[in-house]
Amino acid sequence: MQPRNMSMSGVVDLAAVKAANEAKAKAEQARAEAARQGGGGAVSPAALVIDTDEAGFELDVLQRSTEVPVVIDFWAEWCEPCKQLGPLLERLATEYNGRFVLAKVDVDANQMLMQQFGIQGIPAVFAVVAGQALPLFQGAAPEAQIRQTLDQLVQVAEERFGLTGIVVDPDASGEAVQAPVPAGPYDALLEAAVQALDAGDFGGAVQAYRNVLSDDPGNTEAKLGLAQAELLGRVKDMDPQKVRQEAADNPADATVQIAAADLDLVGGHVEDAFGRLVETVRRTAGEERDAARVRLLELFEVVGPEDPRVTAARQALARVLF
Repeated sequence: MQPRNMSMSGVVDLAAVKAANEAKAKAEQARAEAARQGGGGAVSPAALVIDTDEAGFELDVLQRSTEVPVVIDFWAEWCEPCKQLGPLLERLATEYNGRFVLAKVDVDANQMLMQQFGIQGIPAVFAVVAGQALPLFQGAAPEAQIRQTLDQLVQVAEERFGLTGIVVDPDASGEAVQAPVPAGPYDALLEAAVQALDAGDFGGAVQAYRNVLSDDPGNTEAKLGLAQAELLGRVKDMDPQKVRQEAADNPADATVQIAAADLDLVGGHVEDAFGRLVETVRRTAGEERDAARVRLLELFEVVGPEDPRVTAARQALARVLF
């Protein structure tokens, strides 16, 4: 397979003045927030190459791209050219010393991401800069051409979006810190949360689930229960007729569309809720767009990641985001 799209020509469309300014502003806000929370410190060289998947894509790639360009290597174990390109990209990620981060995606395990990016063959390499996606090249390519493409990417990221990369500490340890074993069991707390839900005490249920998650952030039952309790707490005092009328009268108002989506979901209209929020993301910009996107992700938690309606909505969301 011959390489193509090596010229970074897609950057011209990506970097239209308005889109670039908006993305740059978002990136600056994200970096300021990270600094306020004590983030943005030096990372180890090992952190420059990561494996990601559909579940972690938003955090690993989209959010990370607000501080550093993220190059995505779509590969598979059976792909012989991938075995040549992958190590080369990993070496260059280390050599560029924080000017970009390399995220590796196994397409066999992440078919949805492959579809979202419209990939017809691998290896395929994309970049995400300040939340904006662009193709780099497909197929094997000489190292000199790859370096030229990466140099252009770094230049565009800095000039158009103000992304100067991340600081790398060569002495920092790249070894993962072993997570503590959860204290558990949580049967009593989870039962208390269910009882609070049944009694209509949504605030009590939320607190009980949060108590579990404070010790065991990965507890699936608590995460699902928390999402449900928060949803029920939001809709309990709503006037459904009023909210739906406001949503019909103001299709571009993110606040009323978000409220109506909550009602849709509680009423069992899952696809309507998802479709409403995807459309709101498409119509809006800035903080309103982000609020609609975040609420959609929260509703995904209520329904569950394995539900085919969630999968379809994730694909629809990716299309409007990219």
